[in-house]
Amino acid sequence: MHRRSESKSKSMAIVLLAALITAVPPVWASPEGESPSATGDASPAATASATSPAPPASSATAAAAPAAATTPTAAPPAEIASELEQLRTSVEAQAKKFEQDSQELANERATLKTALDQIAALETKLGVSPDAVPAAAASDALSPAANVAPMAFNSTAAGAGQQVQAQTNPDWSTRVQNLEDRVKQFGPFIFSGDFRLRDEPFFGGPANQSLDQDRERFRLRFNVTAKLDEDFAGGFSLASGDINDPTSTNQTVTGFYTRKAIAIDKAFVDYTPHQWHALTVIGGKFAYPWYNTELTWDKDLNPEGVAETLAWNFDSVPVLKKFAVVGFELPYAQVAKTSTVNQSAVTSIVYGGQIQTQFQLLPWLKFSAYSALYDWHNADPIALALAKASTKNPQTPLTGLLPLGTGNTVQNSIVTTTATDVVTIGGTSYPTGVTTVTNAQFASKFALFDNIARFDAKTGSDKWPVAIIGDYVQNLEACANVDDILAAPANTATVHYTQTTNFPCNSHQRRGYWGEAQVGRGQKKGDWQFDYTRMFIEREAVLSNFDYSDIRQGSNVTEHRAMVIYQLENNVQLSWTGLFGRPLNFGSTAPPEDFLKRLQFDVIYTF
Repeated sequence: MHRRSESKSKSMAIVLLAALITAVPPVWASPEGESPSATGDASPAATASATSPAPPASSATAAAAPAAATTPTAAPPAEIASELEQLRTSVEAQAKKFEQDSQELANERATLKTALDQIAALETKLGVSPDAVPAAAASDALSPAANVAPMAFNSTAAGAGQQVQAQTNPDWSTRVQNLEDRVKQFGPFIFSGDFRLRDEPFFGGPANQSLDQDRERFRLRFNVTAKLDEDFAGGFSLASGDINDPTSTNQTVTGFYTRKAIAIDKAFVDYTPHQWHALTVIGGKFAYPWYNTELTWDKDLNPEGVAETLAWNFDSVPVLKKFAVVGFELPYAQVAKTSTVNQSAVTSIVYGGQIQTQFQLLPWLKFSAYSALYDWHNADPIALALAKASTKNPQTPLTGLLPLGTGNTVQNSIVTTTATDVVTIGGTSYPTGVTTVTNAQFASKFALFDNIARFDAKTGSDKWPVAIIGDYVQNLEACANVDDILAAPANTATVHYTQTTNFPCNSHQRRGYWGEAQVGRGQKKGDWQFDYTRMFIEREAVLSNFDYSDIRQGSNVTEHRAMVIYQLENNVQLSWTGLFGRPLNFGSTAPPEDFLKRLQFDVIYTF
């Protein structure tokens, strides 16, 4: 489009120059080496006097006339003739260039017409209805016959042409976008995903440097969603990562080039009746239907079960803009009873709910408040799945299965009972080296009362929004499971039992805090976002194998996080994250551990 405007501008310039040259009198255009006097041509003034009737003159004018008639007209300087010759040469060069540009523009039109015909053919195959002008009309508008003649210029026509361009471009852009969106679909299904490549160095932390390393990791996710009918939708996701770690889809580049696992990360159906859009019910393995921070739930974890949401939007109300209630029932384990008369399976489950409100305090300021309760019923199977008898013989009751993985060190107080096989000879017992975990229980129960406040502020630029987030959680049942811990069985001649506690339980250490500030966004090409987060989590505040998996440890930790995000392209993002954390040092006379520095350099491609 710029080239077309440029060609029209050149055409106008050439016309004006040609008109200027045409207006130059022939006397200035005499053959080289001859002056006007030599050829006998009269001067322009004399010619005008000879061909035009003399107007009435005063006596002074009449007296001066003879003198004027006898005075010869001065010849134009030679440099003017030279300048005119240069001007002619320049005009001829411009005309030639304009001719070349016109041909190039015609070629571009032909190419664009071919592309538009291909778009129309694809639309027909995919059943996409064009939102723009018909293809035939657009092709006619792009044909060479529709152009203005190379040496003609019509300002009215040019203005109309520019208006047509302004109206047509967005239409074709919309058609191309619709076509791209349709290509991502197959029937009712829509496909998407992302790939992230990360370099992650660690340094600092324990004095023995046991955490120092530099590793490469990647994450691959593929999503399929579908609108099944007016009421039902669903989908599934596949993701990389350790299948026994629910809090991470990262795959470390290691394992002697072995193939890496891809597993089901989501599989769900949701129901929103068209008669009552306020209600949504979702079941399966799905993304969080409630709002949270990673103080309580890692962002890569997808819960399983059923959730119900009732949400109302109040666009016409001055301040209150949304009110919602979310309920969920999330089973996570089944363990059979060991009684000889009752061996039924006991389900471990999270019952919870959240109240959500949003307020428009000012035209540029929004406030959101979320209050939730997560009640973990019968959480002890988690402790049993995390338990290992020893680093040399990590046998557990989960025979043939890997133990539950976690991205960081679990810090909740756990009481573990192990059984060691022994051989008794002459009254002396000798261990055989085989040790098995027979029981593991948390010292706490977990009823997490979680409250979040969020402020979103608009600034003078859409690229620089500001968000402030605060989260406070308290475990209402810290150390409430101590009285329910089973005692170790009595020793026998072949088995000796041992009961150990990793950390003593203190019911006062039950609170967690999260403060975060965000500036900017990471959505469109050229966007920047900056983020700082401060975390402080006491030992029994949360279930520490399901919260933020990248921090120094799951609880009993103080942590700082800084992030910088740059949107290189609309679908390519560069980011840097720095995590700086160390264990809390409550009641210890030893100096605190150095901060563990964990840096993450990411390249993320979405499709």
